[in-house]
Amino acid sequence: MRIQVESFVDYRGVETPRRFHLDGRTVKIVESHDQWPGHDYRYFKVKGDDGSVYILRLDEPSGEWELTMFQRPQPETLETQVTQAAVKREEEEDWGKERRR
Repeated sequence: MRIQVESFVDYRGVETPRRFHLDGRTVKIVESHDQWPGHDYRYFKVKGDDGSVYILRLDEPSGEWELTMFQRPQPETLETQVTQAAVKREEEEDWGKERRR
């Protein structure tokens, strides 16, 4: 899928994505996980501000960008949410005990 990408040239002279436009919205790149060359292409594995992971491909001769893969973040399970709430409650109780001493 072709996408519109805003990029910059890094210190090595490599065009690097900064944000891209997908389905009428802008996704800001908050983390770059990896990049690697291919035949006439450069691939970037990045994390967007929406929590999803994307693989973008730059066709270096033409300057065209494509989205080749994306993965949405996994939703938390109810068990994870309950565990996190219990840990938080215990931390708050411990903090309260420490304060009273």
